[in-house]
Amino acid sequence: MEQRPYVIDEMISAAQIAERIGVLGREIEAEFADTDKLVVVGLLRGSFVFIADMVRALDLPIEVDFIEASSYGDGMESSREVRILKDLRGAIEGRDVLVVEDLVDTGFTLRHVLGLLRARKPARLRSIVLLDKPSRREVTVDVDWVGFEIPDAFVVGYGIDYAQRNRNLPYIGAVRFT
Repeated sequence: MEQRPYVIDEMISAAQIAERIGVLGREIEAEFADTDKLVVVGLLRGSFVFIADMVRALDLPIEVDFIEASSYGDGMESSREVRILKDLRGAIEGRDVLVVEDLVDTGFTLRHVLGLLRARKPARLRSIVLLDKPSRREVTVDVDWVGFEIPDAFVVGYGIDYAQRNRNLPYIGAVRFT
């Protein structure tokens, strides 16, 4: 895929992200204070930085697992067809589960994954997203915690990519094509 030239304007700083994760961590700890072990499920690939920081912010017994779902490929628009590329390794029936997602846009991917996991009968199933674009929502999806609500902008950084680039930025930046 040929990329158009672009620049990245910082939208949410690394310090703002760290501060918000601390607040979210306390809220999640309160929700799951009675858990034997919280299964934290990261949606790959975009959530890998967020999940790493999120689990370090939790003072709970934790197990980490991953599921990889895709509806984007290398493009900028969702195909609305969700494919599971990697499933969980462990069973979640009767367990407390927190799904960690980088960004909810149209809602198709998160709705699909939550439905898939709900069918496996966890004790509690909750979700957290770093970034929410409510103006882009096409389907209803319940999100329990939101890091930041953002406008309709194409963003990169903090694990989120554009054609597999810019995941390593420590902040969230808006892509502006030149």
